[in-house]
Amino acid sequence: MSIPQHVTKAHATGNDFVVYLDSDGTFEPTEDEVRFLADRHFGIGGDGLIRLAHPRDVSDLSAEQVADCESQGAEWFMDYRNADGSLAEMCGNGTRAITLFAQRHGLFDGDTFRLGTRAGVKTLTSLGDVPGLGRDVFRVEMGAWKRGELDGYEVTIPGTDGSARGTFVDMGNPHVVAVVEDAFSSLPNVESLDLVTKPVVAPVIESDQNVEFVRVDEIGEATGVGEATMRVNERGCGETLSCGTGLCATAVTLRAKTDVDHWMITVRGGTLRVDVTDTDVTLTGSATLVGDITLLGT
Repeated sequence: MSIPQHVTKAHATGNDFVVYLDSDGTFEPTEDEVRFLADRHFGIGGDGLIRLAHPRDVSDLSAEQVADCESQGAEWFMDYRNADGSLAEMCGNGTRAITLFAQRHGLFDGDTFRLGTRAGVKTLTSLGDVPGLGRDVFRVEMGAWKRGELDGYEVTIPGTDGSARGTFVDMGNPHVVAVVEDAFSSLPNVESLDLVTKPVVAPVIESDQNVEFVRVDEIGEATGVGEATMRVNERGCGETLSCGTGLCATAVTLRAKTDVDHWMITVRGGTLRVDVTDTDVTLTGSATLVGDITLLGT
């Protein structure tokens, strides 16, 4: 096998991963190996796999991408794969999980880590323990966002009555965000949605997409902070307990609808903070290393 014998299980607000360090660039996984490790019955189980490697050792990167990482001081790269073995451009929760992993392995000094991803270099800052957000909290500068026409898509779920309007947001990977429990949605409430079934987005997006379903719970007039509840179906994974880029796409959409820049969003794996400006998004949440695992027969 082209994976190491020792790996680690990690999660960030319930979005879980198999992670490992590949200092020498010798353990680039195959799609079959990713599917095996991510399998919750026959493998370890996870929404995806993250190999922490030097940018030059990630075979699908172009020379320009490698040079960009090096010029921005990103010695390490988050080689992220979805549970089905496919490559992913970005995983916001994954950046926090792999940064905690890198921190525990002494791969960077201080509180700031520059991490290469297929969506560009991201800067993460360690905040320690933060009330309301948990232990080992990291703030991630997620970078620029692009939003399509507000409510430009129709979102349905096969076998579920009703529909909602969705907004396309590019966070380095594609999202469609549907606000439910409002005048434009006839879908059930967010807790009752069947997200085992993959949602259908029309018009079709050729790259496929993650789909977020969100309810606005409260907007604090005194604090200027909104509260919302979200669930997500991720391409290549199905429903996950959290999705970092999906949280950012949700906050971008809610900002366009409410003019509120700051959001505390609760997903099934916990609560995170998202702050949106005209040019970028910041995501703040916890990360956890669950345990180290020795693979037998590798």
